[in-house]
Amino acid sequence: MNVKAMVEAALFSSAVPLKISDIAKKADMPEEEVRLALVDLRREYDTRDSAIMIAKLGSEYRMMLRTEYDHCTGRFSQAEMSNGLMRTLSTIAYNQPVLQSELFRTRGPRTYDDVHQLVEMGFVSAKKAGQTKELTTTKRFSEYFGIGSTRKDDIRAWIESQAKNL
Repeated sequence: MNVKAMVEAALFSSAVPLKISDIAKKADMPEEEVRLALVDLRREYDTRDSAIMIAKLGSEYRMMLRTEYDHCTGRFSQAEMSNGLMRTLSTIAYNQPVLQSELFRTRGPRTYDDVHQLVEMGFVSAKKAGQTKELTTTKRFSEYFGIGSTRKDDIRAWIESQAKNL
């Protein structure tokens, strides 16, 4: 059994970042072998100048596209979110915490459906704030987009850098 190939397959097929212990447990391998395979894989992807990278997010690992190749994806893949839903999400992320009532003023009636969908997707959390809700992004949002931080200043800087690349 090729441990490195098995770890690579686990990262490729997972929709969420994985801990070394999770990979080891599910693949029935020693954690040290998984850790060494991850180190080798990360080095290989970096040295061959691949568009794919293995990112370390805290204590978790994820296979993802390098940000300098983001512009290519729209040509080949269909978006999981409509442009309108993505605009609502980016407005929440950039201005967080934001009240749903304030978001309604800028995004209009679609706000309620968008927020409901974003909460269901796990990208936004909504907590009661009087008669409205206070909206913030979640850890899943940061992981999904490969931001590497949940701090609102880091998220805002990431959004601004993405806007410059358009």
